[in-house]
Amino acid sequence: MIRFIGSLPHDCIVAFSGGVDSVAIADFLIRGKKKVELAFFNHGTTASAAGEEFAQKFANERGVRLHIGRITRSKNASESQEEYWRQQRYQFLFAHTKPVVTAHHLDDAVESWIFNSLHGKPHVIPYSNRNVVRPFLITPKSELISWCQRKNLSWVEDASNADVAYMRNLIRHRIVPESLKVNPGLRTVVKKMYLRNSDETNNS
Repeated sequence: MIRFIGSLPHDCIVAFSGGVDSVAIADFLIRGKKKVELAFFNHGTTASAAGEEFAQKFANERGVRLHIGRITRSKNASESQEEYWRQQRYQFLFAHTKPVVTAHHLDDAVESWIFNSLHGKPHVIPYSNRNVVRPFLITPKSELISWCQRKNLSWVEDASNADVAYMRNLIRHRIVPESLKVNPGLRTVVKKMYLRNSDETNNS
């Protein structure tokens, strides 16, 4: 079951990568009769080129508008590759006047909490940042995969997501599994951080 916090905007843009998470959320909102547009950011990689082609096909099949963002500057020496891409991506998303809904989910929240904790600043991903909202932070990734499988939806896989040279992937593939051995209820711990001050709304 896909669960969300807060209220879902009726007229919104979905941050769409073509991965299973964003495909599930875009389809969920479209089936929920929301007025949806898509925003795809091309990072200038081979995977992004394939993702843009998939996003265009997805948008065309559903008759929704697709916004495409691209790299606008060179990477600074002080930035990691991940920071550089994130800065460029959010610059693109912040430029929209409509609410932008992301597909960030509970597993993302757990990874971010671990990352921030290891840097001495333990906090979870905020629900919102300017016009960007993240309503699905209490839904585990497994539910998004299940949604796509039940609805016979296709998606694209970015091979770089398995590369542990990127800090996010190292945490996802190495640290999270070990952390779950220490505390199998880690996802519940993080989920409660969001539910303390929010009413949970369900949909399926």
